[in-house]
Amino acid sequence: MEGAKTTNETNPQNGAGKKGRSERRRHADAAAGLRYYLPKSGTSAERPELGRELASEGEALVEAFRKGLPIFTLAAWEAVVEMNGGEPKIVKRALAPATANGNLKAS
Repeated sequence: MEGAKTTNETNPQNGAGKKGRSERRRHADAAAGLRYYLPKSGTSAERPELGRELASEGEALVEAFRKGLPIFTLAAWEAVVEMNGGEPKIVKRALAPATANGNLKAS
């Protein structure tokens, strides 16, 4: 048959290639130093309070599923100046995990 597509062809509308995007997203999350939390008892999505921190996204998903709770993520950033052709530009940069875990450096 001419013009028939095989199942190996990538079609962005049918979801092919999503594994690569999810892998990139996971690496981007790790690079951003995302941390995963279950909510404190009695909290809500409208007024979140962080409870127990979990070691990974996978662990957070399993615990949240077991307990029927949402997952909260936290990313810590710092504002830094980058020079762009002689022009200063303020941008955000993800804090290193040790810094993001509460060991903030003195200003």
